[in-house]
Order: sequence, then C-alpha cells, then structure tokens
Amino acid sequence: TSPPLVPYKNQHYADLKQNCIRDKILFEDPEFPATNSSLYYSKPIPGRVEWKRPGEICESPHLFVAGISSHDLNQGEVGNCWFVAACSCLALKPHLWQKVIPDWKEQEWDPNHPGNYAGIFHFQFWIFGQWTDVVIDDRLPTVNGQLVYCHSKQRQEFWSALLEKAYAKLSGCYQSLEGGNTGDAVVDFSGAVSEAINLEEEAFYNNQQKQDKLFDDLLKVFDRGGIISCSIKAHPGERELRMQNGLVKGHAYSVTAVKRVRLGHGLLAYFKNETIPLIRMRNPWGKIEWKGAWSDGSEEWSKVGDAERGNLGITVEDDGEFWMSFTDWCKFYTDADVCRLMNTSKISIHKTWNEVVNFGSWTKNSDPLLNRCGGCANHKQTFLQNPQVLETPDADEVLISLQQRDMKIHRKYGQGENLSIGFSVYRVELNRKYRLHDLLTQSCVENCTYINARTVFRRKVLTQGRYIIIPTTFQPQVLGDYMLRVFTDVDSGCRELTADKPQIKCWSSIIGYPQAVTHVYVHGAEGLQNQDRTGGADPYVVIYCEGKSVKSTIKADTLNPEFATSGVFYRKKPRKPITVQVWNSNTVKDEFMGQVVLPGLPTDNSSLQKLQMMKNNQEKAEGVISLRIVTSTQLTGI
Repeated sequence: TSPPLVPYKNQHYADLKQNCIRDKILFEDPEFPATNSSLYYSKPIPGRVEWKRPGEICESPHLFVAGISSHDLNQGEVGNCWFVAACSCLALKPHLWQKVIPDWKEQEWDPNHPGNYAGIFHFQFWIFGQWTDVVIDDRLPTVNGQLVYCHSKQRQEFWSALLEKAYAKLSGCYQSLEGGNTGDAVVDFSGAVSEAINLEEEAFYNNQQKQDKLFDDLLKVFDRGGIISCSIKAHPGERELRMQNGLVKGHAYSVTAVKRVRLGHGLLAYFKNETIPLIRMRNPWGKIEWKGAWSDGSEEWSKVGDAERGNLGITVEDDGEFWMSFTDWCKFYTDADVCRLMNTSKISIHKTWNEVVNFGSWTKNSDPLLNRCGGCANHKQTFLQNPQVLETPDADEVLISLQQRDMKIHRKYGQGENLSIGFSVYRVELNRKYRLHDLLTQSCVENCTYINARTVFRRKVLTQGRYIIIPTTFQPQVLGDYMLRVFTDVDSGCRELTADKPQIKCWSSIIGYPQAVTHVYVHGAEGLQNQDRTGGADPYVVIYCEGKSVKSTIKADTLNPEFATSGVFYRKKPRKPITVQVWNSNTVKDEFMGQVVLPGLPTDNSSLQKLQMMKNNQEKAEGVISLRIVTSTQLTGI
C-alpha cells in the first residue's frame, strides 16, 4: 500500500475549494502570496510585474489545449531549462503526469459551470520519499500582459505555468528555480531513481563496445517508461552559449525517443535488417536545433524508407525537437541523467525489484558511540561513527541511491547548496548484527566519488554475503538528512544497525553476558588432501565458537581454496577455544579434512598466520590454513 498523501503547509485542496465556491470568492494563497517575495530574493524581474489570473490574460483559458505534449512548453525568464526539460519528459508519460496533475478533468475550466471555478489548483510531487499535495492560487506573474516564466505555445493553455508555480512554492520562490538538475525534477515528478552519467569522463564516444552497452541500457530504460535528459558542460561565461553545430552549452535537453532506425527502402530494408541507433532530443526553448547528421531535412534521412519515417513522425520545422546519431550524442553531450522507474510490483512480466527505504540523519553527539556525522573514509578516527545499514543480498545486481533533502528552499537565506555526499559498501562478517567499530579484514567493495549532487547512485553486482552501506558527508561534523534506497532481486533484509553490542537483559546475570569479542577471518587453505578420483576436493570452512558457527560457500574442485570468510563472536566463556574446520562436500556424507584450534586471547598474534591442520590433537592433517584472529575485551573494539 502506498503511504498517505501529505498536504503541503497543511492546506487541503478539497476543503479550500469548497469554501471558496460557498463564499463565491477566488482563492488567494496566504502561503505563496502574489508579492515580490514569491518571485525573487536578490534578482528583481526587469519590467513592471502584474499578477494576473488566466482569465485576465486570455479569453477561455484551459489547462490543456488539444491534450498534453512535450511541445507545449517554452522556457521563461528564470534560468530553469532543467525544470522545463523535465516537464517535456513528463508530458510524454500519461501515467506520470496524471499523478502529478491529479483529477485534471475536475481541475479544468468548465464554461458550462462557471460557479465551480475558484481560482485554486493542486499538484502532487514526490518529495523525499513522500507524495506531497501542493495547493496554489492561479495568479501568475506577467509583464506587459505576457507570462514571465514557463508558458505554453498556446496562449490559452496553462498547465505548465501552474505546475511551475507549485514547484516554485516548494522551493520558496521562482528565483530559487534558477539552476538545477533535470534528474532531480524528474524524481520529484515520479519517485524514479536517478543516475547521473558523465559521458565525457566515461569516453563512450571512443569505445564502441561501451557505447553499444549504453545504448542498450538507455533503450531499456526508455521502453520501460524511464526518463532521460542531457546537457553540455559550460565554463563560466558560457552559460546558454550556442555552438556552431546548433547545440547550446549549459542547457538541459529532454530525450524524447531512443530507437534503432531501419535503413533502406521497401522490402529490401526488411530483408537486410540494417539499423542505426538514433536518439531524439527537445530544446526547452522550443527552437534552436542540432545542425549535423540526422538533423531536420539532412541528407541522411534519404537512407530511411517512407514507412519508417512515417513511424518516427519526422517533422522538418524549427520546433526544438531533432534526431542525432547515438555516436554524435555521446561525442557532443557531456552529461546525462537517467531516471529509472523501478518496478516493485509483485505481479509483473518484467523484472521486479525489492525496495527498502531507509531514512536517516547525520547528527552530532559528543559521545563517539552516538555521533553519526563522521565524514568520509579519509577521516579514519570518525568514519565508522556514521550511520551503518546492513544488507544480505543474493549474488546479483544491487542498486543503491543516496538522496539528501532538497536545499533550494534555503537559497533565499544565502544557503541552499547541496552537501557533498557519498557512500561506501563493505563486505563484513557473515554473522554481523552490531555496528562496526574497527576495520580489520572487512573489504571495501564500492566507494563512490563524493559530489554535491542531491543524489548519488551506484549499480553493483555483489556476491552472496553480508554487507554494510555507510552513507556519509565528505567532511565530518556536517549535519543533514538522507534517504537511502536499496533495490535487490529478493528481500535483502536491509536495515540500519543501531546497537553497538549485545544488550544486557534481566536474565543476563543467570545465563551470562559476553566478556570478549573475537573476529576470525579465514583467508584460505593450501595443500589439502585429494578427496576424489579426479584428484580434487570441494572444500568449505566452518568457524565454531560457543555453539555458534559461520560456514563458507563450497569451493568446487580445488586443493587450494580461497575462502575469504569471516565471523564475529561475542564470547561469554573467553577461555573456551575457537575451532576452524575444513570439510569436503560429498553427495552422501561430508568428509572432515582437518582443523585448527585457536585460544582467541587478546594477547594472541593478530596478524595473518599460516597454521598446520590437525586431524585431532596428535595427528597432523594435510594442508595449512591461513587466517587472522583478533580478540578484544572491549565489546565495541571490533
């Protein structure tokens, strides 16, 4: 079941509208008044601004004229091409825009019932994991009778201007929308998972294999309802600079199609089945297009049959929409935002994901065990004081998205910059239940670059095991809220670790309480005894301590297995030794190959050691085990 809708500023659309209709007045929003404070905080608009309702701007206004289209939108005075590009993408997806613009038929102007018009609208956005209902009045800023901000090509169409006003309200004022990220807006429209791809750094243009894989990925994302946008990095002073090829720097484009286009004419085209990967973009200005290969009217289109061109809906006009070859796209664009709509439905023919959402905060506390703002791994003393989220995925791809709260609303107070955030993923002991306090043999399997983006995303194939995700700010002592979303094939039991050590319970005095904690890491074994006719073995290792055990996976057909298996044990009887045994997996009955017995005292050698295996106390077995054991009487020492 989806969580309930939250009314922004506790404003309930239905009640407010009903009151206005009853009192025969038009709604005036006290939370976002028709004043300069709703427009800007430092940069006044050129010209005299008048706030007008749509009925004062044109005759017979509508939310939609001839439906909704990505061609409806044109960017206004504020530098929010990123938001307009996201709206263009939204317009292509009925299942999304009908959620963002709820009960749109009821919200539409009805000339037959003018008494139902109350000058009030509402829109829904997915804000920090929660669908939020935002109410606005329909007074829009104009100069000389023209809308200042986002507007439709049709003078009578107002969905984009009203949607932008609701989003500006969430951000504090219109000026706060200056400069942003298309992927962030798409996430706010859909709850999608956003991945930023640096096309320049990854150099897809020079690597055909990588380029083909990227195209297949984007095709899949697009066909499954995902949303893609792109831009070209601009140096200071180059913002919205037009290049010779018609593309604009520092400017967000929405991707409106990803296709393999069939080349050739007539039946021959079907038999040859030769295709070229193409991608279609839209400039939010509604004009200024790419001039290179596959642009409107370029000679390349002569290679494509009439039927195929008809399917693609090729238009030769300066409407801001154009095609490019995928290779050129990789060459000229530097950044792309790929927003995946994650299918978490239990009944679906497509791949479905299991999602766990963890909300947390980076908070400060003078007690190191309670502090949760330790900074990145460079800060060794405090790094493990960050939040720690445990997951145990099956061997497969895991998607991790770390999102911080949107900061735009603080821009008017001279703040509003994103924190630099990132996360690390550590493979930990197979039985870990408490927070990590020291890094011994736990290996870091993913470390993302820290960036002051709203979201950091990683895809990673993790082998079966137990992992801890550590979301952090770059610097220690920086406070903030985050939302960690983890997607796995099956439920991974993802949860935050809050306890530092086993709890003392009322019966601890009777059954005892741990006196020491021991970490055992078995690297591998060498020179094991042949166990089968082919001269191999299928060994696995088990670590035993006080009735508890940790077992590795079976390593097939080897006499020199690498186990890389570890366990952490809270020991009530620290004088009782720990046993590490190697067994050979058999269909009928597993066979004991040898063991080592470890005292596990705090004074023991804690570096990697190779130990001779024994059959029992006297008889040696073939093979040595390499392992590391660390014991501490401080339960928060490991």
